[in-house]
Amino acid sequence: MIYIKKLYSLLLMKSSILVGGQAVIEGVMMRVPGAYATSVIDKNGEIKTQVENFQPIIERKPQFNVPIVRGAVGLYEAMKIGFKTLQWSSDIAYEEESQSSNKFLDFLMTALAILFSISLFIILPLAITTFFFEKSQMPIYFNLLSGGIRIIIFLIYLFLISLTNDAKRLFQFHGAEHKAIYVFENGLDLIPSSATNFPTQHPRCGTSFMFIIMIVAILTFSFIDYAFQNIFGFINIYSRIITHIIFIPLVSGFGYEILKLSAKESGNIILKILTKPGIWLQHITTKQPSDEQLSVAFMALKSAFGDRLEKYKGKKHIADAIG
Repeated sequence: MIYIKKLYSLLLMKSSILVGGQAVIEGVMMRVPGAYATSVIDKNGEIKTQVENFQPIIERKPQFNVPIVRGAVGLYEAMKIGFKTLQWSSDIAYEEESQSSNKFLDFLMTALAILFSISLFIILPLAITTFFFEKSQMPIYFNLLSGGIRIIIFLIYLFLISLTNDAKRLFQFHGAEHKAIYVFENGLDLIPSSATNFPTQHPRCGTSFMFIIMIVAILTFSFIDYAFQNIFGFINIYSRIITHIIFIPLVSGFGYEILKLSAKESGNIILKILTKPGIWLQHITTKQPSDEQLSVAFMALKSAFGDRLEKYKGKKHIADAIG
């Protein structure tokens, strides 16, 4: 059961810029400049919090702070933090099960979760498209069909897991995270009552990020397939699987830049179109949280800021990316 919950969270993971985070098992992780904090409800109903100082690679090594590259680096860092906080939340929420768990089995299940994601969202769409299309078909047509199939699979996946009680609980924490961000952005007191009138959907959510990546992947993979075909004189499903996996960081980098731009250019009609499907999907991936869940999200946010929270109080902000 723990492994299934980890998979739900991993598939919703994404990079954050100013203030953001993700839902974890029985809690929320919040990331702010210089630190991130994870707050989790333990088996006794108490909120436990862990705070970690953090400086992004792009701040330590400015050469990585360039368009596209910073997105790929940010995705790597977000996944690294996500794995770590998911494991900690699992240890706190299911202490007895975690104590008896096997580290090798944990590693194996995590690897299988990643393999499952790659198989479901990369290999399966390519296999289905190859069945219907000639392998030498124009790359743009091939990837349009493959991309469409990937989006359909993603929608079916989200719908199916939304029917489970575990996912509903996780999606409530996801909604609590978004509401906490809205409260912070509007300079209100970080308490549950401040979140009442805010929606659970946010335009810069990880769900929006994943949908943008799927759209960007159609164009990017078309170019990659075209280049491969011209350089090597052939293309097949195996070369497509290998190259598409290798260039995932490039695709995520493009998606990152679009999501970041959407925060600065909120009135741009094209960016609105790109982010709108993500808002619709969040009617599945977010649910109305309880006051207790909101308190967990606020605790994580307060703990991440620490004493620095005072200088942000009462002021409005824009969080570039939300979990």
